[in-house]
Amino acid sequence: MTAHLPIGVFDSGFGGLTVVRSLVEQLPNEDLIYLGDTARAPYGPRSIAEVRKYALQGLDFLVEQGVKALVIACNSASSAAVRDARERYSVPITEVVLPAASRAVSATRNGSVGVIATRSTVASGSYDEAFAVAKHITLTKQAAPRFVEFVEAGVTGGDELLGAAREYLAPIQAAGCDTLILGCTHYPLLSGVINFVLGNSVTLVSSAEACAQSTYGQLTQAMLLRHQPRAATRTFYTTGDASDFQGIGRRLVGGFVTDARRITL
Repeated sequence: MTAHLPIGVFDSGFGGLTVVRSLVEQLPNEDLIYLGDTARAPYGPRSIAEVRKYALQGLDFLVEQGVKALVIACNSASSAAVRDARERYSVPITEVVLPAASRAVSATRNGSVGVIATRSTVASGSYDEAFAVAKHITLTKQAAPRFVEFVEAGVTGGDELLGAAREYLAPIQAAGCDTLILGCTHYPLLSGVINFVLGNSVTLVSSAEACAQSTYGQLTQAMLLRHQPRAATRTFYTTGDASDFQGIGRRLVGGFVTDARRITL
């Protein structure tokens, strides 16, 4: 394995672009290959077995491109497939669940942590498992499936979104959580409305940012990090419409989403 190879990033759709944005900020010299399985998104309502199957297909594609590391930038896919992926591939693998949980443990002041996620992530119990060693933490989980729909439609404000946010976040408020994990990589794009509903006293933990930091650590330990300043390349693939992917991606996370290409898994 050599440091000059790119990092492969897999997501069910657009949400993983928040991970790419964090990777670009923290690892600016690294080449990236991103695959968004938009044709079969969202993964949240699907069974764990189905999500595992789709995720491994996507990860197989990235490995075939020749990557030095894999980032599973989707909470549903991380919950369903990370164990299989670590047995299947010989490259470092970063996921989004454990890094976010570790960050939340450090951030909480009263030991009450909330997590909002897709239905499949909540049902998987992955966050319960991640917090199992932190006996002093009380975890409140809440599925927020419509948040994904809002993001993928490019909607980040308005009365309908605000109403959904108040509904989803009510159990978090009732539990007195002082820290909230945004347990889907789509959700950081809605941090404005989430912060508006919860107030500044609640710390928001982005699974995207925590995942990027974990990737930095893994590459450093494996001596695979590119240190010298360079013009890095970013390649984007989607299983859906390439022009739609590029347009929505650029609107959501900025101008680095260019020249998207459509593939079939």
